[in-house]
Amino acid sequence: MNPSWRRHLILLSVSMLSGACNSDAPEPATMESPSLGVRVTVVRTATEPFRARYNLRLRVERRDGCVASSDLFPDTGMASRRNVYLTRSGALSIIGQFDARVLPKETCTIHLVEFQHVEKEQTFLGAFDTDGRRQWRFIPPELRPEQSFDKR
Repeated sequence: MNPSWRRHLILLSVSMLSGACNSDAPEPATMESPSLGVRVTVVRTATEPFRARYNLRLRVERRDGCVASSDLFPDTGMASRRNVYLTRSGALSIIGQFDARVLPKETCTIHLVEFQHVEKEQTFLGAFDTDGRRQWRFIPPELRPEQSFDKR
Protein backbone atom coordinates (compact mmCIF):
# COMPACT_ATOMS: atom_id res chain seq x y z
CA MET A 1 0.00 0.00 0.00
CA ASN A 2 1.25 3.45 -0.89
CA PRO A 3 2.48 5.33 2.28
CA SER A 4 0.34 8.40 1.50
CA TRP A 5 -2.77 6.19 1.16
CA ARG A 6 -1.94 4.50 4.45
CA ARG A 7 -1.64 7.90 6.17
CA HIS A 8 -4.98 9.03 4.67
CA LEU A 9 -6.64 5.79 5.76
CA ILE A 10 -5.33 6.22 9.32
CA LEU A 11 -6.49 9.85 9.45
CA LEU A 12 -9.91 8.89 8.12
CA SER A 13 -10.25 6.08 10.69
CA VAL A 14 -9.23 8.34 13.57
CA SER A 15 -11.61 11.11 12.51
CA MET A 16 -14.51 8.66 12.15
CA LEU A 17 -13.85 7.16 15.58
CA SER A 18 -13.46 10.52 17.29
CA GLY A 19 -16.75 11.72 15.80
CA ALA A 20 -18.55 8.67 17.15
CA CYS A 21 -17.32 9.21 20.71
CA ASN A 22 -19.46 10.78 23.40
CA SER A 23 -17.85 13.62 25.28
CA ASP A 24 -18.03 13.39 29.06
CA ALA A 25 -18.47 17.16 29.20
CA PRO A 26 -21.78 18.09 30.88
CA GLU A 27 -24.52 19.23 28.46
CA PRO A 28 -26.93 21.61 30.21
CA ALA A 29 -30.35 22.42 28.76
CA THR A 30 -32.53 25.09 30.38
CA MET A 31 -36.19 26.08 30.40
CA GLU A 32 -36.93 29.56 31.71
CA SER A 33 -40.41 30.85 32.41
CA PRO A 34 -40.47 34.40 33.80
CA SER A 35 -44.27 34.27 34.08
CA LEU A 36 -44.04 31.20 36.36
CA GLY A 37 -40.89 32.46 38.07
CA VAL A 38 -39.03 29.24 37.42
CA ARG A 39 -35.85 28.07 35.75
CA VAL A 40 -35.39 24.34 35.16
CA THR A 41 -32.08 22.84 34.02
CA VAL A 42 -31.34 19.21 33.18
CA VAL A 43 -27.66 18.41 32.75
CA ARG A 44 -26.83 15.33 30.69
CA THR A 45 -23.37 13.76 31.07
CA ALA A 46 -22.15 10.81 29.00
CA THR A 47 -20.94 7.84 31.03
CA GLU A 48 -19.55 5.74 28.16
CA PRO A 49 -17.59 6.89 25.10
CA PHE A 50 -19.21 4.67 22.45
CA ARG A 51 -22.74 4.00 23.71
CA ALA A 52 -25.70 6.29 24.42
CA ARG A 53 -25.50 6.15 28.22
CA TYR A 54 -26.01 9.31 30.27
CA ASN A 55 -26.43 10.51 33.83
CA LEU A 56 -29.06 13.22 34.26
CA ARG A 57 -29.21 15.91 36.95
CA LEU A 58 -32.21 18.16 37.53
CA ARG A 59 -31.96 21.64 39.05
CA VAL A 60 -34.94 23.91 39.68
CA GLU A 61 -34.67 27.57 40.70
CA ARG A 62 -37.75 29.55 41.69
CA ARG A 63 -38.34 33.26 42.08
CA ASP A 64 -39.01 32.75 45.82
CA GLY A 65 -35.35 31.71 46.31
CA CYS A 66 -35.93 27.96 46.24
CA VAL A 67 -33.10 26.01 44.62
CA ALA A 68 -33.57 22.23 44.51
CA SER A 69 -31.60 19.48 42.75
CA SER A 70 -32.06 15.78 42.14
CA ASP A 71 -30.40 13.01 40.17
CA LEU A 72 -32.81 11.54 37.63
CA PHE A 73 -33.04 7.94 36.48
CA PRO A 74 -30.04 7.48 34.16
CA ASP A 75 -30.45 7.09 30.43
CA THR A 76 -29.32 3.56 29.67
CA GLY A 77 -30.27 3.77 26.01
CA MET A 78 -32.42 6.40 24.30
CA ALA A 79 -34.42 7.30 27.44
CA SER A 80 -33.22 10.82 28.27
CA ARG A 81 -36.39 12.70 27.35
CA ARG A 82 -38.14 14.43 30.23
CA ASN A 83 -41.52 16.11 29.81
CA VAL A 84 -42.16 19.16 31.99
CA TYR A 85 -45.63 20.03 33.29
CA LEU A 86 -47.32 22.56 35.54
CA THR A 87 -49.99 20.88 37.64
CA ARG A 88 -53.31 22.39 38.62
CA SER A 89 -52.03 22.84 42.19
CA GLY A 90 -49.00 24.80 40.91
CA ALA A 91 -46.45 22.00 41.32
CA LEU A 92 -43.83 21.36 38.69
CA SER A 93 -43.69 17.77 37.35
CA ILE A 94 -40.77 16.31 35.43
CA ILE A 95 -41.78 12.98 33.88
CA GLY A 96 -39.49 10.46 32.21
CA GLN A 97 -39.94 6.96 30.83
CA PHE A 98 -38.95 5.39 34.15
CA ASP A 99 -39.33 8.12 36.78
CA ALA A 100 -41.47 11.05 37.87
CA ARG A 101 -40.30 13.99 39.97
CA VAL A 102 -42.52 16.64 41.53
CA LEU A 103 -41.61 19.98 43.10
CA PRO A 104 -44.68 21.18 45.06
CA LYS A 105 -45.38 24.90 45.13
CA GLU A 106 -45.31 24.96 48.96
CA THR A 107 -41.93 23.27 49.48
CA CYS A 108 -38.40 23.38 48.14
CA THR A 109 -37.86 19.63 47.86
CA ILE A 110 -38.02 17.53 44.70
CA HIS A 111 -39.89 14.28 45.36
CA LEU A 112 -39.61 10.99 43.49
CA VAL A 113 -43.22 9.83 43.07
CA GLU A 114 -44.99 6.83 41.61
CA PHE A 115 -46.67 7.52 38.29
CA GLN A 116 -50.16 6.88 39.67
CA HIS A 117 -49.62 9.69 42.23
CA VAL A 118 -48.85 12.36 39.63
CA GLU A 119 -51.69 14.86 39.23
CA LYS A 120 -53.72 14.06 36.11
CA GLU A 121 -54.61 17.65 35.16
CA GLN A 122 -51.39 19.19 33.93
CA THR A 123 -50.25 21.73 31.37
CA PHE A 124 -47.40 20.60 29.11
CA LEU A 125 -44.54 23.15 29.19
CA GLY A 126 -42.13 21.32 26.88
CA ALA A 127 -39.51 18.58 26.96
CA PHE A 128 -35.82 18.11 27.56
CA ASP A 129 -34.67 15.96 24.66
CA THR A 130 -32.35 15.78 21.68
CA ASP A 131 -33.35 17.75 18.61
CA GLY A 132 -33.01 16.79 14.94
CA ARG A 133 -29.25 17.43 15.12
CA ARG A 134 -28.95 15.21 18.22
CA GLN A 135 -28.23 18.24 20.43
CA TRP A 136 -29.51 18.07 24.02
CA ARG A 137 -31.88 20.98 24.69
CA PHE A 138 -35.25 22.12 25.97
CA ILE A 139 -37.92 21.96 23.26
CA PRO A 140 -41.01 24.13 23.88
CA PRO A 141 -44.50 22.91 22.89
CA GLU A 142 -44.62 25.39 20.00
CA LEU A 143 -41.77 23.47 18.33
CA ARG A 144 -42.82 19.93 19.25
CA PRO A 145 -46.14 18.76 20.67
CA GLU A 146 -46.27 16.57 23.74
CA GLN A 147 -45.02 13.01 23.26
CA SER A 148 -46.36 10.73 25.96
CA PHE A 149 -44.50 7.72 27.32
CA ASP A 150 -45.53 4.14 26.77
CA LYS A 151 -46.23 2.83 30.29
CA ARG A 152 -46.65 -0.95 30.05
